[in-house]
Amino acid sequence: MLPLRDDIPHSQTPIICYFLIATNMAMFLFMVTLSDRALSGFLASFAVTPAADVPLALRRQWDGILPFVTNMFLHGGWLHLGGNLLFLHIFGDNVEDRMGHARFLIFYLLCGVTASVAHAWANPGSQLPSLGASGAIAGVLAAYMIYFPRARILSLVVLGFLITTVRIPAFVYLILWFVMQAFSGLMSLGRETATGGVAWWAHIGGFIAGLVLVFPFSRPTRE
Repeated sequence: MLPLRDDIPHSQTPIICYFLIATNMAMFLFMVTLSDRALSGFLASFAVTPAADVPLALRRQWDGILPFVTNMFLHGGWLHLGGNLLFLHIFGDNVEDRMGHARFLIFYLLCGVTASVAHAWANPGSQLPSLGASGAIAGVLAAYMIYFPRARILSLVVLGFLITTVRIPAFVYLILWFVMQAFSGLMSLGRETATGGVAWWAHIGGFIAGLVLVFPFSRPTRE
């Protein structure tokens, strides 16, 4: 199921969402200009490679810590980028509304860092660079589920040759999404990571971080 839009308008301009979307797009456009050799060096410095970065991070070396932040602004292809930004565009504006701009930005970054840590924990020996905003966006999805459980998500459903749209309650949609991530993450444990693939544990870690952080990062309501 691919989300197309929700039924909750935002009340203020989601400037942080727009900033994040623009930054991710700019970084991707920069990456496609790099040669293969330059790109490999760039990813070695700014994407998370657990086998290399975790030992450095544990020794509090900046070269190992920085990738846990910067990787969430990098993407491996147009579909990777487009899928993540679609989810951020649909769900992020309303969460930013509820938190406020500054709180939302910090919340997003913390969820992204937690997602990267979760991926590294589940794949400590991986020598593949991990990158993408999906872990941070998973935290945004969790916050949306808490704030707007009854919102309706217009989703595209493809069943063989049948293509249709359905409206699904946000709580149902996002619980199903998380269950799929958790199942895939559990099935991936202990498997060879050299073939690459989806960073399921980044999604799991980001979503759980969102569930935990959504309450302290909520903007106080006015009486």
